[in-house]
Amino acid sequence: MKIQSIKYLTREGFRNVWVNRLMSVASVGVLVACMVLIGFAILLTQNVNVYMSNLEQQNVVMVYFNDENSVIYQNASKLTTTDTSSDKSSSSSSSSSSSSNSSKNTSSGSEDEAPKIPESAYLIHNEEEAKAVCAEIEKIGNVESVEFISKEDALKNAKETSLSDMAGAFEILDEEGGNPMSHGARVTLKSMEIFEHTIKDIEKTEGVHTVVSHAELAKTIADIKSGISMICFWIIGILGIIALVIVSNTIRVTMYNRKLEISIMKAVGATDAFIRLPFVIEGIVLGLVSAILSEGILYFCYRVAADSMGDSFTLSVPFGSAALLLFGIFAAIGVVAGALGSMFMISKYLKKEGSEFKAL
Repeated sequence: MKIQSIKYLTREGFRNVWVNRLMSVASVGVLVACMVLIGFAILLTQNVNVYMSNLEQQNVVMVYFNDENSVIYQNASKLTTTDTSSDKSSSSSSSSSSSSNSSKNTSSGSEDEAPKIPESAYLIHNEEEAKAVCAEIEKIGNVESVEFISKEDALKNAKETSLSDMAGAFEILDEEGGNPMSHGARVTLKSMEIFEHTIKDIEKTEGVHTVVSHAELAKTIADIKSGISMICFWIIGILGIIALVIVSNTIRVTMYNRKLEISIMKAVGATDAFIRLPFVIEGIVLGLVSAILSEGILYFCYRVAADSMGDSFTLSVPFGSAALLLFGIFAAIGVVAGALGSMFMISKYLKKEGSEFKAL
């Protein structure tokens, strides 16, 4: 096709928009409404993802290591039961060979003896070994960061965050019984979608004794992100189909208004591509005009929404960062809907028109 012919057909496409301006305005209005809703769905998804990411950063996992205190307090009930039974047996045997006063002194002396835990019963003996475990945890794929917390810092935090009547209990434990805390780590994860798998990997790490996590919160975060993304996907898909139908109906009206002209062009031997191009250009023009208007309307509505919310609730995604993406999506929807809708309708009509000429 010659360049001169392309220029002529392009002018015809723009002329069709103006000649059928009432239908064009109606089509642009519906397309703008669809695109604005699509834009809101995209912006909503981006804001929800940012908020969920912030929650993921706050939803940390606490890891406690397998040191001496973890063994002592894990087996506290077992040790108490064993010591009690041994004390009873020793008291009964000593009562048969000595007076009751000496028996009481013996039993009380055995109760004061602290249980001895062999070093082979636990894996972490100092801070260096605990930090080495932190380094191993940090190698796990979904781990964002690992912050080591010594047992001294853990006891200090417990005193600061506990109630006033409980702080005395920690003081007694620290002064008389020693520091009861274990070395630990605060682990931040990258994504909550593979939360359970990551927890299992952490638990398998050698030297880890206990993992404290909020599995339900992690599952809720992942479900919300997945649900919002699915809803927005269906909104975009449905509104895209509506846009395609609207453009197709507009082209159909234009096509029937030029029915006689198309028949004459077909009679003198015009090709289908020559007849089709003006309608394709008309559909693309309608789509691009709708994209430009949608971008402006969405910007205004987003600014109004951001200003009306005030300081109590802020939108995390500025419009400027998503403006180019949104216009690209709007333009793609407009061009694709315009081109496909017009090509489908005119091809269907030309096929019907061709069969009528063959019948003649």
